[in-house]
Amino acid sequence: MIRRIARALLGGAFISTGVDALKDIDRRVSRAEGYGVPEPVTTARAVAGAQIGAGVLLVLNRAPRLTAVVAALAVIPEAVTGHDFWTEKDPDTKKAQRSMFARDLGLLGGSIVTAVETGGRESVPHRAVRASRQAAKAAAEKVPVGD
Repeated sequence: MIRRIARALLGGAFISTGVDALKDIDRRVSRAEGYGVPEPVTTARAVAGAQIGAGVLLVLNRAPRLTAVVAALAVIPEAVTGHDFWTEKDPDTKKAQRSMFARDLGLLGGSIVTAVETGGRESVPHRAVRASRQAAKAAAEKVPVGD
């Protein structure tokens, strides 16, 4: 239950961030252009759409690990082009952008934790390694030891 609530809260943050990005699309596009991003309008809209979509899927608890990977990948360009505090000259704007950048880092961290969290179950790679060890052990027990 805690995991579902946490995913819903994380999803809500991504929905809010994506909607804000769409409302502020002109600034995002101009900053993306400044970084030489090809098709900056399409890219800015795609990042915002990915954030909203990932947020909705996290709220609905649909494919949360995969969705969290998408959310993590979407937050990176958002942080760099949306909140590049290092280019700001005005101290108040710089402070606000630094806070938003820190928030984006928190969203990135939450997404990474969600992406690797297995709900107490073994991960697929761990299960595969364990199964191969068991198979090797069973095979070794069946092979006669040479005299």
